[in-house]
Amino acid sequence: MWLIYALLSAVFAALTAILAKIGIDGVNSNLATAIRTAVVLAMAWAVVFITNVQAGISTITPKSWIFLILSGLATGASWLFYYKALQVGEVSKVASIDKLSIVITIILAVLILNETVSTKAIIGCILIGVGTLLMVI
Repeated sequence: MWLIYALLSAVFAALTAILAKIGIDGVNSNLATAIRTAVVLAMAWAVVFITNVQAGISTITPKSWIFLILSGLATGASWLFYYKALQVGEVSKVASIDKLSIVITIILAVLILNETVSTKAIIGCILIGVGTLLMVI
């Protein structure tokens, strides 16, 4: 089931880039990010209430709160830079460079979470890096 969710995530991420590039025309990138964020916020809380999991908020530990807040700040920074890049760059190049987050995530997972990475994953990261370079030059 995770594969279906991951594929749907990829499809919607692709749509995000295309729809954002069209919608950001003539709009300040920070304002566009704020509008997008408000929509995501409303949608996320709607899902929480529809699935009736709002009571779980009281069981979140202080450590989880800190890291969820930090994750939110990182997401916000990512979105602000992404929209600015979309505003001034070509969506095909911006989206390609944005996907370098896969390589960076794997490196950080090894350094911070002590995850192990297979030779196959290392080769994949190298190919993603080379592929990104080829796509943007």
